[in-house]
This record gives sequence, structure tokens and C-alpha cells, in this order.
Amino acid sequence: MAELQRAAAALAGSQRTAGPVAGVDEAGRGPLAGAVFAAAVILDDRAPIAGLRDSKALAPRRREALALEIKARARAWAIASASAAEIDEFDILRATMLAMQRAVAALPLAPALARVDGNRAPRLPCEVQTLVRGDALDPAISAASILAKCARDETMLALHARFPHYGFDRHKGYPTAEHLALLARHGPCPEHRRTFGPVSALLGAGRAPTR
Repeated sequence: MAELQRAAAALAGSQRTAGPVAGVDEAGRGPLAGAVFAAAVILDDRAPIAGLRDSKALAPRRREALALEIKARARAWAIASASAAEIDEFDILRATMLAMQRAVAALPLAPALARVDGNRAPRLPCEVQTLVRGDALDPAISAASILAKCARDETMLALHARFPHYGFDRHKGYPTAEHLALLARHGPCPEHRRTFGPVSALLGAGRAPTR
């Protein structure tokens, strides 16, 4: 609670920034497969959106409905990603920062300030503020978390169509018991992250990737 109060106080103290403020968040750091996504959103104060919150606290249908509303009513928004191959090349933290940089760069309106969820932020051509639990405190970050989550889920459904035997439509690549069992049975597919423990262990044991 004290941490949330400190974060809220920091947010209140920065509300005077002159120029557009973008909220930035990611989705998909923990899964064993697929890209990591990031979104950047500049909300319109004249068109508030009710119900914005951390995407993980929303039911899928509500999250998808809010994503449509955000895209229709925000001043600007952009979604970007870093691939599984880039995650393996750079590591998950640097790949996440890369996805965030791409999302901010893709905004049709340049922000004066980017508020980034968490305590790590990418280098950006604007002022940057990190905000722990920002997806629960700042509406623009909440909006970014919703767009990033919906975009990643949509991509995982497309991945399920290519590789239906992994159940990506259900667990979205996260290391659930089901996913781990199917991964052990079939071996990794091209979209599995080779540097993540369970996948790396299978490859180290000589399990050939699925094509």
C-alpha cells in the first residue's frame, strides 16, 4: 500500500508536463513462445474512457472492447513487438525495451513525456518516467497494457493455427503445466524462445525443433 501511495504521489507531481504524455507498457515477457509486445498510448482528456485498468485484471471480452474504444478515442496509439528470435539474440529485457522504443517511434504524435510501467525504461527521444504498478495508476499506461495484451493474444491465436498441438489458444505461450507437457511431447516449434529454461533444456537434451 505504501508503495502504491508513493507511486501515486510521484504521478500527481508530474501532471504538469507540457505537451503530450504517452503511457507505455508491455505484454509477454514471461511466456516460452512468441514475441513480446509493447504499446504506447496518448489519451485525449476530452474523451475519457471508463474502466481502464491493468489488462490482467480484465476479462478477455472486456479487454477487447476497451481496446477498440482506445483505438477509436485516443489521440494517438501504436503497437510494436520484438520477435522470439530477437528475444533469444538480445535477452528478454533488451527485447522488451526494443519493442517499447518501436511503439513510441510509431506514434503519429510525438510525446513530450513517456510514462513507462515498472522500474526500467528504454532510451527514448523524450522525457521518460518509470512508474511501478503504473498499469493500475495511470490511465494511459493501463490503455497501453490493454492494447499490448490484446495484440499479443491475437498473435498467439494465429500461432495456434500454425501449430495447434501446443494449445497456444489456451495458455498463450505461458509455462502452464499443459504447455510444458505438450512441449516435452512435441519438442519446440520455431516460435519457442530458445534461451528460456524449459526450451533450452529440451534442445540441450538433443530434442530437435518442430518445423
